[in-house]
Amino acid sequence: MTHAADDIALAKAQARRVALAARSAANPRHGLWLAAHVLAECPPPPGAIVAGFWPMGAEVDIRPLLLALQGRGHALALPVTPRRGQPLGFRAWRFGLPLVPGPFGTSQPPADSPQVVPDFLLVPLLAFDHRGQRLGYGGGYYDRTLAALPFAAAVGVGFASQHLPLLPSGPTDVPLPRIATEAGIIQSEA
Repeated sequence: MTHAADDIALAKAQARRVALAARSAANPRHGLWLAAHVLAECPPPPGAIVAGFWPMGAEVDIRPLLLALQGRGHALALPVTPRRGQPLGFRAWRFGLPLVPGPFGTSQPPADSPQVVPDFLLVPLLAFDHRGQRLGYGGGYYDRTLAALPFAAAVGVGFASQHLPLLPSGPTDVPLPRIATEAGIIQSEA
């Protein structure tokens, strides 16, 4: 690792600590407000396959949004975590179908669920800034996924309290055009 890469890694670790503290203090019911903003201001186009995620711990709960999108006729997908260094895969899923434990405490559709390519991604985050830079858990899965799906629309989802003034970023970090929070939709300035 170069000196610059070491500096970015250290700055990201510090930002993660701040963001985790902010997220743990957020109201879990804010997922309902986030859902209302996405549905009103930046819904997926009709017929889009929407990839969400099953929330872990104190992550914003996007299940109300996923349920509403399913009700509007959207096919849903959840990510499947591959080995390190690979983009996420996605399997079809809908409410009422089972989930199985995945790596890192995730929940994912079972192996016999059909693989799909999403058109619209709801991307979890630990922190975000005005440029659309996001900070995740550090595995780079979503950055690789966004790079591998350049024509898919992506919206970051989190709590307004996870906004930080300026996140460190490197050459493989993919900014998001929009972030949805309980306070509204934020268009990135990038």
